[in-house]
Amino acid sequence: MLGTIIGDIVGSRFEWDNHKSKNFDLFTSDCSPTDDSVMSLAVAKALLASKEDWSHLSENAVKYMQEIGRDYPNCGYGGNFFYWILSDNPQPYASYGNGAAMRISAVGFVADSIEQAKYLSQAVTQVSHNHPEGIKGAEAVAVAIFLARKGYGLFEIRDSYTFDVTCPGSVPQAFQAFFESTSFEDAVRNAISIGGDSDTIAAICGGLAEAYYGLSDEIRQEALSFLDNCLLEIVVEFENTYPK
Repeated sequence: MLGTIIGDIVGSRFEWDNHKSKNFDLFTSDCSPTDDSVMSLAVAKALLASKEDWSHLSENAVKYMQEIGRDYPNCGYGGNFFYWILSDNPQPYASYGNGAAMRISAVGFVADSIEQAKYLSQAVTQVSHNHPEGIKGAEAVAVAIFLARKGYGLFEIRDSYTFDVTCPGSVPQAFQAFFESTSFEDAVRNAISIGGDSDTIAAICGGLAEAYYGLSDEIRQEALSFLDNCLLEIVVEFENTYPK
């Protein structure tokens, strides 16, 4: 899951100032975690709170996305989702935006099977992004992370993924950046070089790349330095509960 956060942090300074090259410093003082990181950690917290039988996962997803999201009001939410976070009665709003896919990586690291990855992904996603294409986009990312984590090869993962899923401006691009990579760092650099919604594309790609390649201690420690204590505690709890 930390790979998602790394991709988000690295991509944060390029979201509105795209860099169409793989030549750049990964971390600078201009980098910061955005909504991709905050919501990914909220989903991770929901999974941790629901791990006995998953029956309350959707309920906990709403709870923690709202609670944690309200603590970080200026991290870049879309307008509809920001309203959802603040609502006293949050309801799904038929979104198929990339928010469904950028926050889902923890599911891929928790799931014990493809079927469970799909089930958990839908439970988390349907509370806001209940459009069929939003659900499919999140599912594709969760299943691919599960496969990468279990040691499937790039061609096997590619075969399991179809490019007709929506979250159209981010999910296919993130997968392609991963498929063309040679390492975790190379995958993130590929994702940034595409342009577009750089933090989200790199976040999705980073989750895939972490599951497949792992992370170096150097990149890991540098990324963790960008998280405050509240976010860092979730990372530590998640990694202790679901060790690699």
